[in-house]
Amino acid sequence: MKKFNYTSLLAKADWMPILGVTVLSIIILSIIAPAFLTRTNLFVMLRILSVTSIVAMAQMIVIGLGQMNLAVGAIGGLVGILFGGMMEVYGIPVPAAALIGLLIGLVCGFINGALIAYTGINGFIITLATMSIFTGLNYGITESIPFYHMPKQLIAWYDSYLGPIPNIVFIPLVTAALVALFLFRHPWGRYILAVGGNPVAAELSGISVRKTTLVAHTVSGTLGALAGVVSVARLGTAEPTIGAVWLLPSFAAPVIGGAVLAGGHVSVVGTMIAVVMILLLENGLFIARTNPYYMDFFLGLLILSAVVFNRWRTIQSEKREASVVIGEKV
Repeated sequence: MKKFNYTSLLAKADWMPILGVTVLSIIILSIIAPAFLTRTNLFVMLRILSVTSIVAMAQMIVIGLGQMNLAVGAIGGLVGILFGGMMEVYGIPVPAAALIGLLIGLVCGFINGALIAYTGINGFIITLATMSIFTGLNYGITESIPFYHMPKQLIAWYDSYLGPIPNIVFIPLVTAALVALFLFRHPWGRYILAVGGNPVAAELSGISVRKTTLVAHTVSGTLGALAGVVSVARLGTAEPTIGAVWLLPSFAAPVIGGAVLAGGHVSVVGTMIAVVMILLLENGLFIARTNPYYMDFFLGLLILSAVVFNRWRTIQSEKREASVVIGEKV
């Protein structure tokens, strides 16, 4: 029986290069800034990771379909203020308010998917419009005034530990595991990647492109809502600005992690590593006392480098496949 080579499999993984860069970055930051590995700094990074990773997963699912969700931040922001408002104004318990918030996100995602699937209008245009709609509702409801008085048990849970491990570690890990199971084990997840890879072939094989689009955006909206709920717990307030700066990181992490923007291929592990890389970049800029406004500049360079690298890797793979076919014919 042929022995399975795990080392070879890992070497071929598309996330290995960014894992190497991330590990190297951690080593460098640990050397030049001893405070980097302190418990306080790591805890702060984990707080940010718990939100950014969920946002990245929300976008990654739609990218797997070959589309994009520009409204992911607007959905998170709308759910965040509704979640906070339900608890502060109406005294709704945290679990019930969180569940209602997730259902609101699910409905928002369903609306996006239905509009795209049944009008035939490009997802970029639809989600651009709904981004404005959801943001307008957000500011209209709050009049730009945050909800400040969040239940103490919500904040206490977010800051609590399970033994030596902070509870916030489980948020990104469980989310990533569930997304991976959905995409690679559940039929609808495989349909999303199939449609993203070749919608015509998927339709001919019996997969409904409309229903798949609907499912992808519904899941994306639900994850965006979860990010909004977690943001409220992280900040301790429900602010109208929640989600306002999520758009660029939501694309950056999946793309840097190896996702193909045309659809059909995403990497959950790669996306999670890319989120860590982005946080390390932010932390490194802070340690270097660089102007924080340059963050988008460096993040843009990262995205551009990742796109160029992924394109180069695709071309090399196509050349290898072509040479194998020619060799077989000869």
